[in-house]
Amino acid sequence: MEHIPMCINGEWVVGSKDIQVCNPSTGKPLVTISNATAEQIDQAVESANRAFESKEWRKFKPFERGQLLVELAQFIRTHAEQWAKLESMDVGKPLTQARADVEAAARYFEFYGGAADKVMGETIPIEDGLLNAVVLEPVGVTVHIVPWNYPIQITSRSVAAAIATGNAVIIKSAEDTPLTTHEIVKWLKDRLPKGIIQHVTGYGRDSGAYLSSHPGIHHITFTGSVPTGISVMQAAAKNIVPVTLELGGKSPNIVFKDAIEDEALEGVMRAIVQNAGQTCSAGARLLIEHTYKEEFLAKLVTLFEKIEVGAGEQDLDMGPLLNETQYKKITNLLEMARADGHVLTGGKELQIEGYPEGYYVAPTIVDGLDAAHPLAVEEIFGPVLTVFTFETAAEAITSANATPYGLVAGIWTSNVNTAHYVASRVKAGQVFINNYGAAGGIQMPFGGYKKSGIGREKGLVALRNYTQMKNIAIRYTEPGGD
Repeated sequence: MEHIPMCINGEWVVGSKDIQVCNPSTGKPLVTISNATAEQIDQAVESANRAFESKEWRKFKPFERGQLLVELAQFIRTHAEQWAKLESMDVGKPLTQARADVEAAARYFEFYGGAADKVMGETIPIEDGLLNAVVLEPVGVTVHIVPWNYPIQITSRSVAAAIATGNAVIIKSAEDTPLTTHEIVKWLKDRLPKGIIQHVTGYGRDSGAYLSSHPGIHHITFTGSVPTGISVMQAAAKNIVPVTLELGGKSPNIVFKDAIEDEALEGVMRAIVQNAGQTCSAGARLLIEHTYKEEFLAKLVTLFEKIEVGAGEQDLDMGPLLNETQYKKITNLLEMARADGHVLTGGKELQIEGYPEGYYVAPTIVDGLDAAHPLAVEEIFGPVLTVFTFETAAEAITSANATPYGLVAGIWTSNVNTAHYVASRVKAGQVFINNYGAAGGIQMPFGGYKKSGIGREKGLVALRNYTQMKNIAIRYTEPGGD
């Protein structure tokens, strides 16, 4: 079985013990990775700091960094099908979804490559004889802790921005999904000064926790669960290290009776089925205007029952859950849904012919739950849609905001006044009107309110995560004067 090595200080290395990585579609082993030791992480941090301060990296011009990122985007596109197959095997998602993720990764490198030489400061008028400049400098060593659900996208969106702004990067990939991150690092490794790009692997509780608490790092970008995000933030706080946290959501799709029906049905369905619901921004709650509920739900159930579930390589509508742990969690929640609510469709495990050891469940719609029920409030991270009704826009807003999260919201209506009013009052970092997701939204700031996290990724604003501001005031006088 192939072993995926770590990249530390420009060398391929192995760690203390092997961790098996499995294909979620089959449940069978794919590769092994190492669990990084504390000593190896120390070495990675030390070499990253050394590389960041090196003359070689200082001479690496911003436009050269940008050109390199654009070349990587081109390389990804050239090998898109190969990389999509890796992502599909690693995560289990259908090939079509994996292809979209690969293209999004290319777009991130392309977008931030174009921005690399456009990260500009400013001057501030103070008084005659004083030139005041605000300069944006790289923060130093940035750590990128990547989740398992969108490894190629989430690696690319933060790493591209960090390199564009001149930082040294250490990536910690999820222990379940290292394949495409490894490919990115493999391409960059010999094109950047030694130590500027590094990849450590292992369990989050081991290598991830140690890396987060390391005094030699200068910024952490983390995507994952709220409990782990709190731990990362606490570890960073001890060293006064800033964090960018994206911690998930319980996002609503708010459907009014004047919505364009076909578009709303398709949007609501795709928002929860994509990546088997294992998406931080999944539209996990349907809020439907009460007089429209029966009609809309009848058609939505029909759509759900047409969804084809299978292995990633079969390229159907929905793939498996990631692993046995995730499978047990979701099947236990489905049992709770059957006991406490009214399951309109799905609510069961699936056996896929030819893939008996894969982790498959049916896409599910649950009605009749109390608004405070855990399935209605907490992030499930599976293909489970809960349904609630409202009578007025004010009720829809109250219901939309009635969870600890605030990542994304969808609003479906033909009334522009209703759309703007609701959008202005929903507590979410992204609000989509008559669409959901905007094709990845590479240029659009992404992040949440409340427990959905701190800071923003994507778009030009994300460049600020990886820069620090320096003010320089220069006194000058008239030549020959006093």
